Amino acid sequence: MARIAGVDIPKNKRGEVALTYIYGVGRSRAKHILTSTGVGLDKKVIEWNDDEIGKIRAAVGNYTIEGELRSETSLNIKRLMDIGCYRGIRHRSGLPLRGQRTKNNSRTRKGKRKTVANKKKATK
Repeated sequence: MARIAGVDIPKNKRGEVALTYIYGVGRSRAKHILTSTGVGLDKKVIEWNDDEIGKIRAAVGNYTIEGELRSETSLNIKRLMDIGCYRGIRHRSGLPLRGQRTKNNSRTRKGKRKTVANKKKATK
């Protein structure tokens, strides 16, 4: 099992897919890394030799990934919340922030439904 950027890469997958296990590396970036290092896209991780792994490690090191990217993202969200802009307020209250409707959907952001008891009707 190859270890790149502190992440164990699965050895039985193609290189293009295996690199996506690193936070901040998607399919297009994985393709770019593999073509720039000269490693084939269809080559499985188990077929990589030590030189290729070293080249890939060096290429991945040029990008902002894993812990550094996570902290950068969280700092950006914290900044939005501190300045009190619309997106920051939506983050703070746990609601969707990109214009989605909230009456029916948005269960991912709002969480499980909280039922509110009905008021008892007054008798005449």
